[in-house]
Amino acid sequence: MIKIATAFDSGGGWNEAVSWALEAEQLGVESVWTAEAWGFDAVSPLAYLAGKTSRVKLGTSIMQAGTRTPAAVAMTALTLQSLSEGRFILGLGNSGPQVIEGWHGVRFDRPVQRLREIVEIVRMACSGERVTYAGKVYQLPLPGGEGRALKVSAPPAHVPIYLATLGPKSLEVTGEIADGWLASSFTAGNSKPLLDSIRRGAERAGRDFNAIEKQAGGVVQFGDDLDSLIAPRKPGFAFEIGAMGSPEHNFYKDAYVMQGFAEAANRVQSLWLERKRAEAAAAVPDELVIKANLLGTEAMVKDRIRAYRDAGITSISVSPAGETLAERVETLGRFMQLVQGVNAE
Repeated sequence: MIKIATAFDSGGGWNEAVSWALEAEQLGVESVWTAEAWGFDAVSPLAYLAGKTSRVKLGTSIMQAGTRTPAAVAMTALTLQSLSEGRFILGLGNSGPQVIEGWHGVRFDRPVQRLREIVEIVRMACSGERVTYAGKVYQLPLPGGEGRALKVSAPPAHVPIYLATLGPKSLEVTGEIADGWLASSFTAGNSKPLLDSIRRGAERAGRDFNAIEKQAGGVVQFGDDLDSLIAPRKPGFAFEIGAMGSPEHNFYKDAYVMQGFAEAANRVQSLWLERKRAEAAAAVPDELVIKANLLGTEAMVKDRIRAYRDAGITSISVSPAGETLAERVETLGRFMQLVQGVNAE
């Protein structure tokens, strides 16, 4: 059965964001997610939202790995799990060198190993174990010092951990250790290379691939003229492919390459780096926009829901289109009815 997720952000102000979350909860959305880059953090809004909602799950998508110590991540996760009465999901991701080194002043080295070790330490801490860890990135307590191995003083709790990963190695780690996967740069219908990497990791660890939650999605917008819905989305994809990373490290672009859009992705990135932004947007294929979103008539959108389901996605993360809160809620309501229909098939 397909579940639905949506974002909680302050684009229209916090009051409107809370109203959106409450409307989504009433419509049956399963989870609401916050993000962080170099503006608001992902944690504080969820603490506020925990006191405003009662059923919907609350997740970070993502909390940036390596910007907090593993112990701080564990303490934060336990706090949110307590405040939300068990509704919190910890979503972690590596971000990229431009943000991690440029904003946080932390070297973007061994990101896959760092992510693995953070997950292992967080799980150890949240379980109530005394934390001793000898990793390649983290050693607890630090050797040669006065530190002691400690147990968390808060009540232990289970915290589901989802990972936002894109490269083959990090996708395999997701399959090995994560409770769920937060996809980006995902095209339903072309995503087999991404999911196969997760499957390899799960099989190596002796885990059931199908037990791993998988979340992906995009914009939901209804209309009879598909071309008019596609064109406004292209600049966003051009930015993702051209600007969200350096010329050497752009994990988003590489994910599209893995999914069969190599020629287009390389062309878009090249045009963007030449500062030809309009040309870069025009070079984004219609097919990519269609497969990465849920656009068109109700019949078309219903087919896209089926495409996500058939790709193995268990939760579709949606951004309903609309100029006002009321329009977004109306779009979400129509979409939820289509999801119910697909789930009944």
